[in-house]
Amino acid sequence: MKKEIMTIISNERLTTGVYEMRLKGDVTAITAPGQFVNIALAGFSLRRPISVCDVGKDELTLVYKVVGRGTEYMSGLKKGFALDILVGLGNGYSVSKTSKKALVIGGGVGLPPLYLLTEKLFEAGKLVDVIMGFNTKSEIFYADKFRSLGANVTITTVDGSEGIKGFVTDAMTGADYDYFYACGPLPMLKAVEKNTFGKGQISLEERMGCGFGACLGCSIQTRNGAKRVCKDGPVFEKGEVIW
Repeated sequence: MKKEIMTIISNERLTTGVYEMRLKGDVTAITAPGQFVNIALAGFSLRRPISVCDVGKDELTLVYKVVGRGTEYMSGLKKGFALDILVGLGNGYSVSKTSKKALVIGGGVGLPPLYLLTEKLFEAGKLVDVIMGFNTKSEIFYADKFRSLGANVTITTVDGSEGIKGFVTDAMTGADYDYFYACGPLPMLKAVEKNTFGKGQISLEERMGCGFGACLGCSIQTRNGAKRVCKDGPVFEKGEVIW
């Protein structure tokens, strides 16, 4: 973990309520897909944890959804604004666990950390199928970006306005993979665990206080006792979390 001052390169709306922020700064503390950053915002007591979507030599991409006053404030920040950020938090996904073909499953704003994961999987010579779940067509984002990496992308929408009607689990029947990775809301992750075969990793979304394990505010129960999502996760093995 490193504390960095990073400068906004761009902060643009992708779709209703979802924004992509690109920042310039030292990103060497980010060592695995699935890690997150914690952003200090003026006038707010707690930092905002945001998953890392992509990372370059000296550039960081975050995709976030406006869900409260903090993220609403973030959506109004302009190019050149400097942010105090804790970089390289949490334990990420392990690309090496896939032998040949991975199934990547994301729901809504659970998709961003899976973009960097998909990049790393292709760099490691793996094949990747991606299932993306949304409520409706107007919420879809990053589908073409995943395809541009080389992924076979399947979209599901609850209302059937695009792709397969239903949930991500409705697109999993007959899927061919040797390992899976997932990120999204808890009900989705629980259903994914129930409907997948073999091994995999899931990334939990949880409210956090400090973001580095000191406050214990994001503790959950696992097969191996209480764990902190921010420090011991956010990525856990399939079957580890007690739902």
